[in-house]
Amino acid sequence: MGASAFSFAVMSSSAAFTQALEAEAVTRSAEQKKQKQAKRQQAKPQQDTQTTAPVMNARAQIGAVPVQSLDAITVAASKTEERAIDALAPVSVVTLEQIQGLQPNRLSDVLYRIPGVSVQERGDDPATVINIRGLQDFGRVAVVVDGARQNYQRTGHNANGSFFLDPELVGSVDVVRGPTANIYGSGAIGGVVSFRTKDINDVVRPGERWGVDMTGAGGTNNARGLGSIFGGVRADPNVDVFGGAVYRTQGNYKDGNGTEIGNTGNEIAAGLMKVTVRPADGHEIKLGGIFQDYQYSIGQFNRGPVLTAAQRALFQGSSVYASNAKNYTGTLTWKYSKPDDNLWDWNMSLYGNRTDNDQLKTYHNSATAAGAAFCGNGSFGNNISGCVGDRRGYVLDTLGIDVYNTTRFNVGDWRNAVTLGLDAFQDDVKTFDSRGNSNITTPSGLRTVSGGFAQLKQNYSTWFEAISAIRYDRYDLHSPFVATGGGGDRFSPKFTVGVTPVPGFTPYASYAEGYRAPAITETLIAGAHATGGGPALFPCPGGTAGLFCFLPNPGLQPEVGKNKEIGINLKYNDVFAAGDSFRGKFNVFRNDIDDYIDLVASTPRSAILVPVPGLFSQFYQYQNIAHAQIEGFEWETVYDTGLWYVGLSGNLMRGKNVATNVGLATITPRKVVTTGGVRLLDRRLVLAAQWSSFGANNDVPAGYLPATGYELVNLYLTWNATKDIVFSASIDNLLNQYYRPYAVPGSSTDGTNQNDVLWSSPGPGRVYKAGLKIHFGGV
Repeated sequence: MGASAFSFAVMSSSAAFTQALEAEAVTRSAEQKKQKQAKRQQAKPQQDTQTTAPVMNARAQIGAVPVQSLDAITVAASKTEERAIDALAPVSVVTLEQIQGLQPNRLSDVLYRIPGVSVQERGDDPATVINIRGLQDFGRVAVVVDGARQNYQRTGHNANGSFFLDPELVGSVDVVRGPTANIYGSGAIGGVVSFRTKDINDVVRPGERWGVDMTGAGGTNNARGLGSIFGGVRADPNVDVFGGAVYRTQGNYKDGNGTEIGNTGNEIAAGLMKVTVRPADGHEIKLGGIFQDYQYSIGQFNRGPVLTAAQRALFQGSSVYASNAKNYTGTLTWKYSKPDDNLWDWNMSLYGNRTDNDQLKTYHNSATAAGAAFCGNGSFGNNISGCVGDRRGYVLDTLGIDVYNTTRFNVGDWRNAVTLGLDAFQDDVKTFDSRGNSNITTPSGLRTVSGGFAQLKQNYSTWFEAISAIRYDRYDLHSPFVATGGGGDRFSPKFTVGVTPVPGFTPYASYAEGYRAPAITETLIAGAHATGGGPALFPCPGGTAGLFCFLPNPGLQPEVGKNKEIGINLKYNDVFAAGDSFRGKFNVFRNDIDDYIDLVASTPRSAILVPVPGLFSQFYQYQNIAHAQIEGFEWETVYDTGLWYVGLSGNLMRGKNVATNVGLATITPRKVVTTGGVRLLDRRLVLAAQWSSFGANNDVPAGYLPATGYELVNLYLTWNATKDIVFSASIDNLLNQYYRPYAVPGSSTDGTNQNDVLWSSPGPGRVYKAGLKIHFGGV
């Protein structure tokens, strides 16, 4: 990577610069996609339900681009190209220009404005957990990066399902909410988030043969720094080479109360490389690789009271691990598409993804006799997390394939697009823990998931569209440590109908089902939970003993989401003045999840092995509860005059376990995000503000500490000083507010809040950031 970057820099000094390009040329990627679509529409049966005039002045987001993000092209909902505003589904797109204007430090900064989406992050762990419509964990939200699924999971005092991706690598994001995207792959009963990493069209401008973007940024709270370089060269019309590298670092930040959150400093190094070859007309083969290396420490020292026995036990159990997480992603894609070929519009992707998280215990606050006796003189720890100097590791290898083709044809006045697809992936989990409990809580195992789908998309004139689809899923589970496994299969339908009685107004109704296979941990977890050095309370199957016992569940049934949705798409130009525009997507939904999987405790009882006061649950097992129900209202709107804009998005939501009538801890009941800005100096200077308001979820299961309600105000500035130099500045959390965005679980034995989650969950206080991007390019 370094050699490539150096060669790009040398080329920049020897090659002549191209003529000055207008700011609109920066958006070549979106325009090229629209041109491609226009050519296809001329040669193929028209697929759009409505033709609209181009929106020349719509730049409704933080940065400046000549189209609204709702006009961006997406394939996430139906695997056929369409504008997000035209999709008969709750689809949102975040463009590269938006991402750059936000100066994100984490992916949560990128996803804030999207309705129905929240992010669960620990300050001491750079991994991200995405929640869509109250669903997260164990693949309920399918996350893909350049088509490669991200299925990493580690059970602990954290969410069960996360992934690593630095926002500086991201070129765009497509989000589909709900199981309406079931054709995208198995498990996505909550939705799909598809990340596209940067590519050559994001850096090399039209008319250039090569180009390089160099970015440097810094920030306060605490010593934040970023450096990146991305460059590409079009070796000839049929070969592109692109690469880049990122380095990011920060120290421990302070929350809005001025408290330093321990171990929130980290160091990230990442790079990517892509080679694209066009061997024949219409064919494109792309080989891509991404590498990320995260250095951080996870764990918190208990800063709370230690007056009770339970609080003292938590205090003495505080552990810190020096963590090195490496993520490798390799992809090979083959696309074929020609404007005059209605039979084949082909996409095949092969991918492999590995997340390898190696952890070394560096601290344990235990000077008790029990702790010292367990580890030996001078070394502290316990049998839950091991001793200082012990190692543990989590490795997940995912191999997968995704292939689909779209055939287009007319029958009378009906325009039809038939898409057929197959996909499969295999997760191989390997857990190592020399003296701790991780082998029990995150069992090793093998899961294979496969499926296929058929979809018919029909359009009649400009006023009617119908989408019918059926998906088949199958899965198998195996583990070398547990003599049980599981498997199953199912067909899941989808039906959507939309009409456009007058131009710009498109109501639609949709019914879609999704199918999520149980994860390895949910099915195979088995054994005694270690005691932490104290006495064992209960005997467990197999002759072991512990605080309580995990029971496997070979009979665990997959979850089935049944989503009903009604939506309206609004798309108008020249509303109040020439050149202005309005875009809006509104939808109401109800997702009924049958056989929802949750960790269930047995009826509390007295300890068996030792005479201690109190009642405790002897067994914990993942079980199917009868029914969970989530319903809500979402909206996403933008009005843009060209010189100024305002957008409003958000959701109102509620969800509960129908069997107990208790709310789900993962719901964000109210989210309202208002964004507005002005463009000055011939639109080269963009000043913007964003106000995000979140309501607290107080309807949570017993033992949970509810999230806080909070308001975040952010300010942004983007100045295109020249065509090649862009200066950005921002203030995050202007009001320096303390906030804890998600509910904190309680301890499994005494109801005390898990201290490491409690003290790592608050977000950072006020942050000042500034950055500079410089472009070099030539012919």
